[in-house]
Amino acid sequence: MNKTALVTGATSGIGRATAIELAKKGYQIIATGRREDRLEELKDLITEVPVYTMAFDVRDKVAIEEAFDSLPEAWQQIEVLVNNAGNAHGLSPIQTGDVDDWDAMIDINVKGLLYVSRATLPYMLKHKKGHIINIGSIAGKEVYANGNVYCASKFAVDALSKAMRLDLVQEGIKVSEVNPGLVETEFSEVRFKGDKDRAATVYQGYQALQAEDIAELISFIVTRPAHVNLAEVLILPTAQASATTVVKE
Repeated sequence: MNKTALVTGATSGIGRATAIELAKKGYQIIATGRREDRLEELKDLITEVPVYTMAFDVRDKVAIEEAFDSLPEAWQQIEVLVNNAGNAHGLSPIQTGDVDDWDAMIDINVKGLLYVSRATLPYMLKHKKGHIINIGSIAGKEVYANGNVYCASKFAVDALSKAMRLDLVQEGIKVSEVNPGLVETEFSEVRFKGDKDRAATVYQGYQALQAEDIAELISFIVTRPAHVNLAEVLILPTAQASATTVVKE
């Protein structure tokens, strides 16, 4: 049976790049995301291995349960889960933050990770083998002004990664956490609610990380020997030293 990797948020950015990179390493890919058209584009792009798509919003636990209940047997030996789906909404101080933005960040970044992990784990537990990679953030290591709820959601990812590692170590399942700094993706465009000009300024004046940089790191992590687990990695562009210290030209 082919080794299988499941990637959430595979329709863009880090998730898309990770699906492409893991396919090169011989993993057949289960690609999930909200945008079915983009999933189909990814499926057409990856030619090295079979690709199976599941369109759902990670906030929808019923849709997730239904998708996994109908997973064909040939796709059930999931060895790698990349919990990548996540986002930031707004950049406001706590006193003026939008409650809907708060709900979206907590529901996607925290609860979505939990829902997909819960649905995937039975397949890993059955074989006493697997590797979960949670995509955190430097925002889960240090807070910054106006980051409040987004930072809280990524601190939760950090805590969950550590707790999952404790819970699953006796089951032979690895848990790793990748914490990127500034990565040039659609992230800022989503945070600034479609303001492309404002989003572009985030990445001007220095060389930001690219989605492919994170994908290559994930590929390295999951291809280590069975006795090796890279538990946590903080990856930054050379121009960045902290969440708020970035050298720009």
